[in-house]
Amino acid sequence: MTILVFDIETIPDVETGRKLHSIEGLSDEDTASALFALRRAKVGNDFLPHYLQKVVAISLVISNASNLKVWSLGDETSDEMELIQRFFAGIDKHTPTLVSWNGSGFDLPVLHYRALLHGIEASSYWEAGDNQQGFRWNNYLNRFHYRHLDLMDVLAGYQNKAFAPLDDIASMLGFPGKMGMSGSKVWANYLQGNLKGIRNYCETDVLNTYCVYLRFEQMRGIINNNEYRAALERLHEYLLSENTKPHLQEFLNNMPPL
Repeated sequence: MTILVFDIETIPDVETGRKLHSIEGLSDEDTASALFALRRAKVGNDFLPHYLQKVVAISLVISNASNLKVWSLGDETSDEMELIQRFFAGIDKHTPTLVSWNGSGFDLPVLHYRALLHGIEASSYWEAGDNQQGFRWNNYLNRFHYRHLDLMDVLAGYQNKAFAPLDDIASMLGFPGKMGMSGSKVWANYLQGNLKGIRNYCETDVLNTYCVYLRFEQMRGIINNNEYRAALERLHEYLLSENTKPHLQEFLNNMPPL
C-alpha cells in the first residue's frame, strides 16, 4: 500500500479577484489588500474563499514498502497548473491512500476549484465506482471513506467544534510542530520572493502530518508498537540522509528520541 501525505500553500488569486470585483489599476499587493478588506466586511475575517486561493506549493510524503520520501512538486519556476497536474497524475499512477490534516475542509476543495479553472483531468481521483467497482465502497470523495484520510476530521469525530490545529497536536505528541513560518505568513513571504522558504515550510508540515498518521495507525491497531518504532526509525534514517537540506535537518533535530 502506498501512503501519500499532502499539504498545499496558497496565496490570493489576485487575477480572479480583479475580475470578480472590478478592481483595476492596483498592484498585486494592493489588490490582495482590497480583497481582504472586502472579505472582512462580508464575514468578519480576511480568509478568502477557496476559489480565490492560488496554489504555490504542494508538498508530499510518500511511503510504501520500497520508498520513503518528502518533496515539493515541480520547482520554484513551476506554475499552478503544473503543480496541480503533477498532483493528480501521481494519484492516477499510484492510487495511494491520501492523508491530510484538514484536507477535506481546505486543501482538496481548493484543488477542485483550481483544477476546474485550468481544465485538469483527474479521473482516478473523481472515480466513485462507475468505472472501477472497488471505488464504490472506498473512494477519495466520501467523507467517511479512508481512501482519503483527513486526520483532523477523523480525530474530531467529524465534529467541527472538536477540530484542532496540526501544530498543537504534533507538538502535544512530541513532534516538531510548525517550523519557521505559518500559513498566515505565506503571502508576505511570497511577495518577498521567498518561494523556497514556503516550499520548505510546506514540507515540514507534511512531515508533521505523517508523524501524527503513524501514531493514529498505532492507536487503531493497524501497526503494533514495534512497527510504529520501526517506521519512526526509518524516517530518522531518511532525514539523516537528506543532509544538504537544512529544514529537514532542523526537523530531525527536533524529533523525539527513539
